[in-house]
Amino acid sequence: MAKVIALANQKGGVGKTTTAINLAASLAVLEYDVLVIDADPQANATSGLGFDIHKIENSIYECIVDEVETDKAVLKADIEHLYLLPSHIDLVGAEIEMLNMPDREFVLKNVLDKVRNSYDFILIDCSPSLGLITVNALTAADSVIIPVQCEYFALEGLGKLLNTIKIIQNRLNTDLEIEGFLLTMYDSRLRLSNQVVDEVKTHFQDMVFETLITRNIKLSEAPSYGKAVVMYDAASKGATNYLNLARELLQKNNMTKMDNKDKIITN
Repeated sequence: MAKVIALANQKGGVGKTTTAINLAASLAVLEYDVLVIDADPQANATSGLGFDIHKIENSIYECIVDEVETDKAVLKADIEHLYLLPSHIDLVGAEIEMLNMPDREFVLKNVLDKVRNSYDFILIDCSPSLGLITVNALTAADSVIIPVQCEYFALEGLGKLLNTIKIIQNRLNTDLEIEGFLLTMYDSRLRLSNQVVDEVKTHFQDMVFETLITRNIKLSEAPSYGKAVVMYDAASKGATNYLNLARELLQKNNMTKMDNKDKIITN
């Protein structure tokens, strides 16, 4: 049965979609079956994996609102072992249509339960909000990864997100855990980046991933080609970072038997 991980932060531009695409691709390269759920109406994860959002017939919207079978909406990505449940701009209206649904916070969980046995990991790319779709994602998830950019306002708004997670843990999903805080857009040359790393690690200690996602031009270019960075430029710093993150995630979940010397890729 798949481990379901939501990537959430109501602050935009922190690397949620970049992480969803590239962590999923890295796990797939390591031969784990991975399903990416694009739960953002902007559909950036869908286009970032090479799909034309204007040609999508069934998306997460149809699964939620029209009760289309989940497996009929899942698409096979170009990478072996990687799959996508795409998004569509119509998802903007889904929250309104869900308001009168019974158990509206559990709709996405019911969608995922139908395919959960088919994958090793399911990664949910959440929209930059704490609306009903994001609540659904956190209710359906086993854990949440919180990307935090290494910039001045890094910790701004995190309190609200953590409070939302706590409410969901108390009322909707008692098993929800924080998988970890992921520091993104790191630049070792900048004093500010290092200060943010120190501050986040001081606040959250062992809950912070050791892997840092550095600023990398190949990481920025890859989505415009509809590719994960590991397929766009496997030798790039960005590809190495996300392969490191994938291995660290596997270690945390006791899903690898690698020797210590093989656990982290070096540059």
